[in-house]
Amino acid sequence: MLGFLFNERECRELDYLLRKELDEMSFDLKDEQLNRDVKNAIEQRYRVVFRMYARLASPKDISRYARNRARDK
Repeated sequence: MLGFLFNERECRELDYLLRKELDEMSFDLKDEQLNRDVKNAIEQRYRVVFRMYARLASPKDISRYARNRARDK
């Protein structure tokens, strides 16, 4: 396990970067032209980035990016 110390500005920047990455992956997962293998790889990466984001964000913000697997397929 690694630990990092961030100041307030760095936390806001990390929050922004993670949200943008989650938005991009959500958009990609809705693309009907992507094959299943690519979508599975994106889904795995989404889970990792989401867990990182969940450590910084409020429960309200986290719920915005939580994926409902049944709905999203």
